[in-house]
Amino acid sequence: MSVEIKNKKARFEYEFLDDFTAGIVLTGTEIKSIRAGKASIMESFGVMVKGELILRNMYIQEYENGSYNNHVPKRDRKLLLQRVELKKLQKKLKDKGLTVVASKMFINDKNLAKLRIHLAKGKKLHDKRSDLKDKDTQRDMDRAMKR
Repeated sequence: MSVEIKNKKARFEYEFLDDFTAGIVLTGTEIKSIRAGKASIMESFGVMVKGELILRNMYIQEYENGSYNNHVPKRDRKLLLQRVELKKLQKKLKDKGLTVVASKMFINDKNLAKLRIHLAKGKKLHDKRSDLKDKDTQRDMDRAMKR
């Protein structure tokens, strides 16, 4: 059983410039909740704190059988990247209008939770409209091809 939690709004709201795959530092009850599919990355974003990338606003539901060992659902979580990637992100984040956005969380073949993050720039309203227009025309062309 594979777990794949997506942020569907990310591609609509942001223009992706660069992408990375990062590990996440989790506690025992957090990974159990993720494997059960009880997590959300819809409002999450990354910030640099003391040279480390921290993911904020990621929601992981408390584990039902966690007792007193349970975790806080919306705590800050450290992302694991290589030093070169961290330095690259730190340089880019100093530019105005750039942010780190999570688009997909998954469990890899080694049973580790990974997060697909992107260096992104926010889209303007007219960019969003043109994307919707392109999507509609592509769908119409696909329908015409099937007939």
